[in-house]
Amino acid sequence: MSRDRADYASTRERSLGAWVQSVEEESPAWEAGIEPGMRIESVNGHKLRDLIDWRWEADGASCELEVFDPRDGGTYGCELWREPGEDWGIDFTDVLFDGIRTCVNACQFCFMSMLPADARPSLSLRDDDYRLSFLQGNFVTLTNVTDEDVERIITCRLEPMNVSIHAISPEVRRTLIGPHAQRGIDVLERLLEAGIEVHAQIVLCPGVNDGEELARTLDWVEARPAITSLAVVPLGYTRFSRRFSKSFSDDPASAKAVVELIEPYQARARRELGTTRFQLSDEFYVAAGVKVPPAEAYDGYPQYYDGIGMLRSFLDDSAVFARDHAAELAASEAELSRCETSVFIVCGEAPQAAISFFCELWSPSGRVRTYPIHNDYFGGDVNVTGLIVSKDLLAQLPEDLENHVVVLPEVMFNFDHVTLDGDTQDHVIEEIERRGGKAIIAHGDPTSIVSAVTQSLG
Repeated sequence: MSRDRADYASTRERSLGAWVQSVEEESPAWEAGIEPGMRIESVNGHKLRDLIDWRWEADGASCELEVFDPRDGGTYGCELWREPGEDWGIDFTDVLFDGIRTCVNACQFCFMSMLPADARPSLSLRDDDYRLSFLQGNFVTLTNVTDEDVERIITCRLEPMNVSIHAISPEVRRTLIGPHAQRGIDVLERLLEAGIEVHAQIVLCPGVNDGEELARTLDWVEARPAITSLAVVPLGYTRFSRRFSKSFSDDPASAKAVVELIEPYQARARRELGTTRFQLSDEFYVAAGVKVPPAEAYDGYPQYYDGIGMLRSFLDDSAVFARDHAAELAASEAELSRCETSVFIVCGEAPQAAISFFCELWSPSGRVRTYPIHNDYFGGDVNVTGLIVSKDLLAQLPEDLENHVVVLPEVMFNFDHVTLDGDTQDHVIEEIERRGGKAIIAHGDPTSIVSAVTQSLG
């Protein structure tokens, strides 16, 4: 299955500062006269760097603000009061107010270095900001973290942190990450000693950090209990890569070797800790032809959006939904048959088998089926739903879509409803409608897909 969304970033230019996006009516901020478009300059005399500062400084029953109003260019003071448990009622346009911290590494496997030449500039922004690790779950290497940052993480208990380890041997880390590699481990050790919980990640590259090096890294993690989960995900490469031309998806034997290597670590963790702790991404099981583990092996899915357990979750959700909503599914298929309408559920090639499993439960007649899109734009082994682009989608969908409902995955659009190749959601929908089809947008779970299709039949 794909990571939740391939491209979180907005295409709009960032504007520095704590700009107010919305204010809840009758909230303390609303009562104080704060309006969208204003900027919070400080809280209790402290300048705001990010949302963490806001939460930390405005944690009490009252707070004093300095607010900039662009309508007259003035800065005004105001005081806010709230009842216990009440929110201040302010949403900001961004979680970072002083700009994003970019990456200082030169990772061999960096997806940004494998983009097509015509990719829009926002996709090349290599963020590596520890604040986004805490606030949004981004994985960071910690190589650009200062001593002051470390103290802030510890003092404010910014946990769990999501940290990319990749390898533990210094020479392998330098090969993979670059000259700043050791700084990341030094910082990570300080955080672990302070008891900061960490979810870790390894991007596994064939012939670089697999085999004996992977075992060394697993041993290192096993000895550090504050690392409560470790995700091992395979290298993904595009046709533009200069270093890699194959990965574990191309080599079932190597994928199975990784599965077998990690199994003893999983068994020990379950026996000693009651959790699996060491987790493989779905791609390894698919490539190796091995059945994905049961739900209980995923420890509540702490790394779901790193591709850990998405396949198992979807299969289980599909079976439960089909059992609990059998009458609804039968009614929708009958309606599709009556209207002589078919449904295409657009997806990447990677999750096709899992989604087809649900389609067969829903529509034994075949009225509902997957429509996998081959990724020509990125090429390589890119086959997830979140990386589908408009060019490939529109080139591969039939020209005649009369009496077809096309379910487009929400994850192929960013928060501005733009695809990775710069097309708009509106244009994609218009093109499908021009071909006689009906396009709908849905999240990737069974409930959302059925609900969207049922509403479209209205």
